[in-house]
Amino acid sequence: MKKIFLLLSFFICVNSFSQLLSSNLEKKTLALGETDQLVIKIQNLKSRAVVTAPKNELLPFHFEEIKDSIGIDANTYERRIEFAVYEEGTFKIPELEFKVGEKLLKTIPYEIEVINTATKDDKINDIMNNKEVDLEATDYWELYKWYIFAALAVIALFFAVIMFVKYGKKKKSSPVVTTNQTLKELDLLKKKKYIEEGNYRSFYVELIDISRKFITKQYRIPADVLLTDDLIALMKQNNTISQDNEKIVEDVFLRGDLVKFAKTFPDKDLMEKDFAEIRDFVKRSSDDLEFENLRKDV
Repeated sequence: MKKIFLLLSFFICVNSFSQLLSSNLEKKTLALGETDQLVIKIQNLKSRAVVTAPKNELLPFHFEEIKDSIGIDANTYERRIEFAVYEEGTFKIPELEFKVGEKLLKTIPYEIEVINTATKDDKINDIMNNKEVDLEATDYWELYKWYIFAALAVIALFFAVIMFVKYGKKKKSSPVVTTNQTLKELDLLKKKKYIEEGNYRSFYVELIDISRKFITKQYRIPADVLLTDDLIALMKQNNTISQDNEKIVEDVFLRGDLVKFAKTFPDKDLMEKDFAEIRDFVKRSSDDLEFENLRKDV
């Protein structure tokens, strides 16, 4: 009898000083989207604080928490969580931890089966009837303004491309630009001092290359692909280049071919003369083009 009395005293002391945690799950089988409720209670708090996950963050990922209410007083903590699951399958609610003072309490784990009760013959009804709303001009503007801005941007880009193609390329390939660019290339050739060093082969190779590119751009004659004889014949037939300029091109190009194959060896004076005449030809090219434009207009 004395032992029984001691055991009862022990359990009474334990219960009077320890916290009691209980949990209850309303349903363990749910239809898709059906709500369920989990209730957790902790008793005998004796004003101790309860530390756990914040509201709407206690349950795992698949559980969509709808309502999470907490009631607490000096001795009791109660938490009611309404939730739903929107996927078929079996899902687990693990042990949920609650810390009271220095003591860690855990709920028992639960397993919930979620099934799809709908069949293919079920009729789907709207939750609410469609409602007609009268929209004003400002409402339409808010709805479609970004589409309008996008359309205007596309139109502006389209016109910008047209203007670039029509005027940008024309400006970059204008006779003045081509002339100035070629004069710069000739100045760079002069700075290489081929004439002073007597390097006539390199001098004539680069001089003719520069001249061929210039004739191709300025006069629209394919000088960069034609042989010298064919180029001379085409220039005379074309009549775009004046006779004086044709004569300069013909003399320099023929002399350049002879130098290339070591059939002639020009001196420095002749090299200076050919350079100066090609430079003058480049500078006078605008006169040829103006005359050609006048001839076409007539």
